[in-house]
Amino acid sequence: MAIERNDILKNARRILVKIGSGVLTTPDGIDRGIIKNLVDEIADLASKGLSFVMVSSGAIASGRSRIGFKGKFQSLPQKQAAAAIGQGNLMEIYSKSFGRHELIVAQILLTMSDLTNRQRYLNTRNTLGTLMDWKVIPIINENDTVSVDEIKFGDNDTLASMMANIMEANLLINLTNTEGLYDRNPHSDSSDAKLIPIVREITEEIEAAASSEADPVGMGGMKSKIMAARKVTAFGIPCIIAPGKKKGILHDIFNGKETGTLFLPSEEHMKSKKYWIAFTLRSRGKLYLDEGAVEAIIGKGKSLLPSGIIRTEGQFSIGDPVTCVDVKGNSIAKGLVNYSSADINRIKGLRTTRIEQVLGSKPYDEIIHRDNMAVTNRTKK
Repeated sequence: MAIERNDILKNARRILVKIGSGVLTTPDGIDRGIIKNLVDEIADLASKGLSFVMVSSGAIASGRSRIGFKGKFQSLPQKQAAAAIGQGNLMEIYSKSFGRHELIVAQILLTMSDLTNRQRYLNTRNTLGTLMDWKVIPIINENDTVSVDEIKFGDNDTLASMMANIMEANLLINLTNTEGLYDRNPHSDSSDAKLIPIVREITEEIEAAASSEADPVGMGGMKSKIMAARKVTAFGIPCIIAPGKKKGILHDIFNGKETGTLFLPSEEHMKSKKYWIAFTLRSRGKLYLDEGAVEAIIGKGKSLLPSGIIRTEGQFSIGDPVTCVDVKGNSIAKGLVNYSSADINRIKGLRTTRIEQVLGSKPYDEIIHRDNMAVTNRTKK
């Protein structure tokens, strides 16, 4: 394990550090001491040639503290107002902390719609790359002030996994308020819970070990961190979940100490566009495939033809992202369709030679071309 860690850290030059609310906040607001410790470490590592991007929670908690709000927020507008108050305060703390090291920070606020639109996705990547070229530290958060369910990432673990792909990170460090991933919930089974030091593959057993219970000031639990690790490792990025409140944690990681849980990258890496399709776009419907089509996609890397489609689910248009499932409903791939759900219902089960006869035209042979398809499950069910 030490050899694998050292190999990963030796090649890690672009690092995304995600800091959760459970790390950054106390009942009284932002923990300035924690921020100082982490900023000092990032600045020291940056002086040695490493590039950092941060995804930071804490805006809502900061706003709650500044207005002296007690108890839980009862509505989305209350949370959004708290974020509007707290985000500026959070950035001011970061700016002053990095300023002591003569480092400049940049604020990036995003919603899901910024990344699901391909052009805005590429614009975000270009801006991020320019900031890194300028040796500026980008600090990213969800734009909670304007986010609604339709455009929310859900939690900053999801946002971090997407940003790691965009910046082509060599490592994602997810700092949380636990030591890492345990084989069971350490809060309810503390006497028997054991830390898992390394995960070579995220199996159903690994997912089952992760609690979905969130920190009182956070959005996600360990399960969301496992899902984030699944996404980045699919792109070939290793991930470490580590205790963010531990002083010197980043130095410990880069000195090769076996702290936290290391998730190794998948052997088969997705390309950037297919990763975007698989993990950024939200599916608009489903296509149920027969066994032959499943085998052609998983085993042979083929495109999806109408002959392999049994039925559709949902309403979608040309170019929409759609999930492909087998007859039992197991997801195997996601892709961008060349035909609407209405037209697919008319040509499903037919050979490509029949498309023009039924629809009056045949712009494509494929329902989903393999270049626009990401296989998400390579195990044939």
